[in-house]
Amino acid sequence: MAVPVYHLRIRDSMMRVFLILLWTTNLVQRNVPQAARVQVFPPVNFTLTVCALAQVLLHWKPNPNQEQKNYTIRYDVKILSPVPEEYDTRKTHSIRTAVLHNGFSAHIRTLLHHNDLEMRSDWVKEKILPPPGAPETSVTNLSCVTRITISNTVSLHCTWLPGQGAPEDTKYFLFYRYEMYTEECQDYIKDKWNRNTECRFSVTHIDPEEVDNLIVIHINGSSKYAAIKPFQQLFNQNAIEKVNVPRNVTVFLEQNDLLATWEKPISPFRKECFEYEFYLFNLKSGNKQILKIFSTSFRLRIDVTNRYSIQIRANHHICCTRGFWSDWSETIYVGENKLENPMAWILAVLCVSTCCTFLLVAIVCKINHVWSKLFPPIPAPSNKFRDPFPNDYERARTCTSKTETEFGSFAEDLYCSTLDDSVF
Repeated sequence: MAVPVYHLRIRDSMMRVFLILLWTTNLVQRNVPQAARVQVFPPVNFTLTVCALAQVLLHWKPNPNQEQKNYTIRYDVKILSPVPEEYDTRKTHSIRTAVLHNGFSAHIRTLLHHNDLEMRSDWVKEKILPPPGAPETSVTNLSCVTRITISNTVSLHCTWLPGQGAPEDTKYFLFYRYEMYTEECQDYIKDKWNRNTECRFSVTHIDPEEVDNLIVIHINGSSKYAAIKPFQQLFNQNAIEKVNVPRNVTVFLEQNDLLATWEKPISPFRKECFEYEFYLFNLKSGNKQILKIFSTSFRLRIDVTNRYSIQIRANHHICCTRGFWSDWSETIYVGENKLENPMAWILAVLCVSTCCTFLLVAIVCKINHVWSKLFPPIPAPSNKFRDPFPNDYERARTCTSKTETEFGSFAEDLYCSTLDDSVF
């Protein structure tokens, strides 16, 4: 009986698949039996040691029972707290930077590599306990700012708030660590309870040319009434840098265009590492613009019949982590309608306002007769002194009356006499 052709093709295909599976199985079995017979042991003598502020040394040794022939040994390290992290290494030690005021814990295990196979041991665990201290006695709201000085050194200024549970007699002390150098603050500013709440370093060991290095800030304290819990925080040196103001800003008009040029801030970084904000304010219309600039020159078409004020500030751009924006540069004015003396205008407005106010008050007082109520007329003083010559005064009055009487009688007699003569 003849076998169909397609049946033969199916049989050939199945044979090929079977041979491939057999070859793969033999290849794996040549490696697996050896690997299956190897036991993977965890590391021994795993320790955690605080070797500097916010710095932990992880150290271990290979297990002496571990078979190493034809195998590659690596170690899987897992940081559990304060920040989860996992990595592997061939070394038997590792240094990590982390805040330690809440403790530190890590696991480690052995990784055994043979060809493409990886075998793992059990985990070995170790931890560092948090330092002692009463709850809510550590500082809060810690913030720090660095500046690059004209002498190419770095200053550091930190502020914080006392913990809500800290007694009034608490004394806080700040330390900073940069790489392997540690320094304690000597210049503090105090609050009304005489507690340190600010610290200033005019010069530090921070390298202004380094990029994104960590600055460790450690603050502990003491009190007669409670154990003060320490506090640590890590800062990227470029992220907390207060960038300096752009230098030599020049602004002028060229026909209908405004042209501005300036120099990069004081910094070891090249000029391409900065970005700028250009603030343009129209004093006539009140419109304002803030433009992003990535060079040290700028041209803009404006209405030259208006008056403008201009300021510039800077920040990091591409060479490192962005920091804090610099302060604005001094205001520069361009255009017409110049205010010759702004202070004179201010004084004039104040004088006019004052005069108007007094005039309004006077009118109101006049209408409501306030002046007569506030300033009534003064009465004539009474005569409290006796006349030193009362008799002479009465005698004079008597004489005068008598004389007047006699003179009147004489006149009457003269008139009557004249009348009689005329009649008779």
